[in-house]
Amino acid sequence: MTDRPPAVTLDSRGTIDRLYVLDGGEAQVQDISQWSPGVDVGQPRTFSNNVYLLQHGDQWMVWDTGIDERLIDTPGGEIIAHDVRGVVSRTLTAQLRELDIDPREVALIAFSHAHFDHVGNCRLFPTATWYVQRPEYEAMFGPDHTKYGFIPSLYASMPNNPIEIVDGDHDLFGDRSVQIISTPGHTPGHQSLLVQLPETGPVVLSGDVAHFKENFRYRRVPSFNADHAQTLQSMNRIDALLQAEGAVLWINHDAGQSATIPHAPDAVR
Repeated sequence: MTDRPPAVTLDSRGTIDRLYVLDGGEAQVQDISQWSPGVDVGQPRTFSNNVYLLQHGDQWMVWDTGIDERLIDTPGGEIIAHDVRGVVSRTLTAQLRELDIDPREVALIAFSHAHFDHVGNCRLFPTATWYVQRPEYEAMFGPDHTKYGFIPSLYASMPNNPIEIVDGDHDLFGDRSVQIISTPGHTPGHQSLLVQLPETGPVVLSGDVAHFKENFRYRRVPSFNADHAQTLQSMNRIDALLQAEGAVLWINHDAGQSATIPHAPDAVR
């Protein structure tokens, strides 16, 4: 008789093995009030840009890919979109090499959304199955991509990947260890990720549902978001999810919070 894994029920869930937080560059802005209208007008700020590498059994997944690592050859970086200067001091390729990870071994890839600081290195993972919300896909490759601040040249390779179009929430491995959570508003098909870690417990990788802890707390919506009302609904949804799951919220661009999280080569378990 063949041994079978225990069935997953509504009250049970698996966990991933580990998670690595990689350096996807940093973004520098001179007026942070674009992200918090009426607050901190004229104040500069530096954003962290994390890339997350997840191990689930013998499979690897990448969530967000940071700023294009080719900017390492541009001292001081360059302004790319929304008056944001992208700066790269360590390539993603080198960081993966330090972990002995071949990008072609990565089985799954997903972005919270398609802005330049999240898709910049997607070309490094040509064999990974890409999970993308239908509205995001349509906006990325539609005629109005500039309306959303998208730069198609950065993700031009992605139609060559295996693609899974997602409509709403999605359980990636079938055991609730990694769940895509639909959180539109910042962009038409923005999504977040609920991850179950064996020691740390549940963590929500927020993408850009909010950019800083204070913006999430006070429900501040960036002036350039695709839909103001959807953004507020998504913030409320994530807040409810945090309470229901007892989860911790990791905000990608909050450099202060990011500094408190272990980064590669250390793993989070």
